Amino acid sequence: MKFNIDTLMTVALVGAFTIGDWREGTVVAILFGINEYLEGFGMRQARKSMAALLKVVPKTANILKDGVTVEVPINELQLGDIVLIKAGDKVPSDAMIVEGKSSVNEAAITGESMPVEKQIGDALFGGSVNNEGTLKAQITAIYADSSLAKILHLVEEAQETKTPTELFIDKFAKYYTPIIMLFAVLVTIVPPLFFNGVWSYWVYEGLAVLIIGCPCALILSSPVAIVSGITRSAKNGVLIKGGVFLEQLAKTKQIAFDKTGTLTEGKPVVAREVVYDDAKFFQISGMMEQSSGHPIAAAVMVYVTKHQTTFPEMTDLTTIGGKGLRGTFEGKQYFLGNEQQIPDASWTAQSKQDVDKLKNEGYTVVVTASETAVLGIFGIRDALRKESKQLVSQLHEEGMTNIIMLTGDHEKTAEKVAKEIGIDSYYAGLLPEDKLTKIQQLHDQNGSIAMVGDGINDSPALATADLGIAMGKGTDSAIEVADIVLMQDHLGKLPITVKIAKRVRAVVGFNIAFALGLKIIALLLAVMGYLTLWMAIMADMGATIIVTILGLSILFRSKEEKAIK
Repeated sequence: MKFNIDTLMTVALVGAFTIGDWREGTVVAILFGINEYLEGFGMRQARKSMAALLKVVPKTANILKDGVTVEVPINELQLGDIVLIKAGDKVPSDAMIVEGKSSVNEAAITGESMPVEKQIGDALFGGSVNNEGTLKAQITAIYADSSLAKILHLVEEAQETKTPTELFIDKFAKYYTPIIMLFAVLVTIVPPLFFNGVWSYWVYEGLAVLIIGCPCALILSSPVAIVSGITRSAKNGVLIKGGVFLEQLAKTKQIAFDKTGTLTEGKPVVAREVVYDDAKFFQISGMMEQSSGHPIAAAVMVYVTKHQTTFPEMTDLTTIGGKGLRGTFEGKQYFLGNEQQIPDASWTAQSKQDVDKLKNEGYTVVVTASETAVLGIFGIRDALRKESKQLVSQLHEEGMTNIIMLTGDHEKTAEKVAKEIGIDSYYAGLLPEDKLTKIQQLHDQNGSIAMVGDGINDSPALATADLGIAMGKGTDSAIEVADIVLMQDHLGKLPITVKIAKRVRAVVGFNIAFALGLKIIALLLAVMGYLTLWMAIMADMGATIIVTILGLSILFRSKEEKAIK
């Protein structure tokens, strides 16, 4: 025979009616029914909060065929289909704009409340809303493979998975119920048999033990809080693939970050300059870089156009592999690139010293020179994310004791970035396999570790870490192996998610202690003969209400969460 909550209540009610306590037995039955409803209500409300995501699922799409618009169900969309998306329409599946421009509301996918400007060539998330104008877009993923479908599927899976705490409670409840029944029997028979107690009185006390022994509140202690935490994070644009990962995040004390594309933007910018010839430095640099497609050339052009907007054409412009550019203007030769590209006659002791200083500070150096003089030097580096410094500070506040940076860049660059944003320790010159090895070493030295990354080269380390966290605009492989995904590609969401995880852990801990503590007190009252059926059912129902309310309270987002852009 399998003992459960219903067994306890059935025996208690039959016993109450048998000894003639019809009134109390009836009230117990009614209140137990209310209690069962409350138990279901807590989980329903937690799951119901996902309705906002479900509502954004589009039902149909407008396909353009031979110049005619045809409305079809979204599951009939094929790769390459051209769809028409009018103002106010939902994007039917992941797509790329081929005609038009507009602002798009991506809140359901990324948690970003501000509209995002989109134009030809930009990607659209399925489920996002076109705010104005009309867009034509080419489908890049059928609905089943779209970002929205993956989010819904993963969140549903996450809500079903059980944490170690929940598994322990389930196992505990399995043995707890028969133990309570045995204890109720002992409370009923021991006083009358050995201490001359009155049978009717102690049968009544035994029935009260069965009611207070009902583990409803204990069983609800964890799942409502866990589902609420996962749902709240999803509303913030953070996808947590299971309650076990939320619980793990709350316990983790060290976290490693990939540098490029995670702590930094992944694109070079001019961060320093040394100018020797104001009249020619920006002009010559712009003339030489304006036709280049290299990322460093793009960074230089962004910078020089702040000083000059138009540039004449340079003749005989030649690319020297691994070094830079050479060209002619007004009969004179000019050079741009690394130190090897610059003629010896152009250097002075000061310019050489300035180059060495910039390189020692971790910058990539681009030098512009004529045949006879260095005109100026650009110090280039990967642009830091605006939120990186604040991120590290907030993670320290949330109890992260060891924040680490892993990078393939050279030592000086890594040292500068780590110092600027307050990283505790860093490791430079790492290949993908080195990152994996370093994660294993850090785990062995300091225990549980989380890893944050965005690229294919981060996937092995993300999979090896106790907790893998991927940037949402990173590669599919990184997102696939990660346990948590920052869909908005914004690191500012991470400290808030840590705070939510800790809140969930605290609520679960309190709920368990409260539910068990209340039962222990009631059982002691039963042993002393002071417990009534009224007290038992009110205590049990009260505990269920309190743990449910505390679990649901996690759903409420703070102003801080809503304010992050």
